[in-house]
Amino acid sequence: MGRIGCMVLALAGLVSACGQAPTPPVEPDPTTQRTVVWGDLIGFRDTDTRAQVWLGVPFADAPEGDLRWKAPRWPEPWDGVREATDHAEMCPQVTNQLNAEATGVEPGQLIGSEDCLYLDIYAPENAGPDTANRPVMVWIHGGGNVWGSSAQYDGSQLAVDQNVVVIALQYRLGPIGFFAHPVLRAQDHEIEQDAAANFALLDQLAALYWIRDNVAQFGGDPDNVTVFGESAGGHNVAGLLASPLADNLFHRAIIQSGLVDSVPLEEAQSEGDFSALAAGERFAGPNADAQALRDADLQAIYDAYAGDETGDGLPRMIADGVTLPAEGLMAAFESTDTFNAVPVITGTNRDEMKLFNIFHPDLTHTWFGSIIRVNDQTYFDAMADYQSRLWRVLAVDELANTMQAAGHNEVWAYRFDWDEGGTIFFMDLSKLLGAAHAMEIPFVFNHFEFFGRLDDPLFNRRNAEGREALAASMGAYWAEFARTGDPGSAGGPDWPVWEESGRLMRFDSPAEGGQTLITGPDSLAQLNTDLASDTRLEPEQRCAIREALLLWAPDQSAFDPMGCTPSD
Repeated sequence: MGRIGCMVLALAGLVSACGQAPTPPVEPDPTTQRTVVWGDLIGFRDTDTRAQVWLGVPFADAPEGDLRWKAPRWPEPWDGVREATDHAEMCPQVTNQLNAEATGVEPGQLIGSEDCLYLDIYAPENAGPDTANRPVMVWIHGGGNVWGSSAQYDGSQLAVDQNVVVIALQYRLGPIGFFAHPVLRAQDHEIEQDAAANFALLDQLAALYWIRDNVAQFGGDPDNVTVFGESAGGHNVAGLLASPLADNLFHRAIIQSGLVDSVPLEEAQSEGDFSALAAGERFAGPNADAQALRDADLQAIYDAYAGDETGDGLPRMIADGVTLPAEGLMAAFESTDTFNAVPVITGTNRDEMKLFNIFHPDLTHTWFGSIIRVNDQTYFDAMADYQSRLWRVLAVDELANTMQAAGHNEVWAYRFDWDEGGTIFFMDLSKLLGAAHAMEIPFVFNHFEFFGRLDDPLFNRRNAEGREALAASMGAYWAEFARTGDPGSAGGPDWPVWEESGRLMRFDSPAEGGQTLITGPDSLAQLNTDLASDTRLEPEQRCAIREALLLWAPDQSAFDPMGCTPSD
């Protein structure tokens, strides 16, 4: 899982791309000139929020040529004043129906540049080096770790509303970001981090080093940095929490719909059709040395993964013993000695899996090639409910309980429930999507230009008052957590720490109860019990849900047979 903050865009082919940051003005604003370690920058002011914005700021050298599959190096200094008024090119990725229209490239094509290690900065109007006391919130984008860019996220409103500095960064994706070839690991290295397999994590670490050394110029406090991200971005936040290389680089962490699984090194190296060895043979030939791998054509590298359209076969978050402990990601949280034990918020959306189920042929059908209809609403809801609860079990209950058992009690949990989207072409988005994966992002950023042409029906005048109140509450909680390490009562009722018995803040509009505490744990055993006795379901439906849960449940023995015949 851990896919994609913007998959909702594919709905009926109606949407072009995830929301983009505002088009910068032609002329830079002289008041935004700043000096960083490598030279002078000038940005602009957002015309709507008056936030100061710097886009496309390099935090590392281009990881291409001899630097491909190596730890990032510092950028080259520049002369004069560098204009930071436009987004950098995205990292290499294959287009899909979510970004093809926006890029003007049909799905299945390789786009982007290896020269992509840049970040975007959003600061309040009066922020600068003389007032470098604001919390810094560093956003790590989602996209299954195979696609996405910083340009999808506009942090200006969050920065202004909450008086924080928001930074969105880019990192290597797909096989350029995650590659565990033993030849690369075995060669002599200039620095020990070159022996890693998670180059995406190394990029994020490099950005955090850049932020530590430069963020005061933009009004941010380098000693108060929060990393937050959604989906694959949340997964990466978990990776940073577990990374022995991230000590003291950040001080709080927020995981939005992120999982905490990892791939053993040996599996990533040599097991399966998409292991590094198998792919390396396809794009560089058998017995290729390190130079031959690095010299390979970028298209050939991605062609080696052809047929794996979703990227699921690509090993990611590899337990490489460099960026992550060799024992694995989840194992790191079993002791405060093996992870960066900073305050943590973790949470999921109530209807996560509706986003992924809307095109499932057993669950929906399409009219006229564009209108999606649910075959059986009760079954559709039940399937998403059990799958989304499993997501919660893995991302919230098991993670929080593991941290607390290790003696780390500064853990808070939430569930996002807003499901008041409108209708479009006879499609009721409140039922079709509900509180789906990624739906919380516009609320956290208080920026409702996110889903392209789907924004108008999702976020309409009828639900404006409620969603604006919810956005204000979530932004306040997120920022207070970034400011103090405790969300407290900044956005409503007091948000207490997690307890093993289950204690989460539920986020919804005032009309649906607003922010309230919900209690009670969830577990694989409880899912099994509830599914086995669910009277809403026909036997074949129960078996289909059980099979869907088994696809990504870590403990398959937790689910009884329920009279189901194992599939081939």
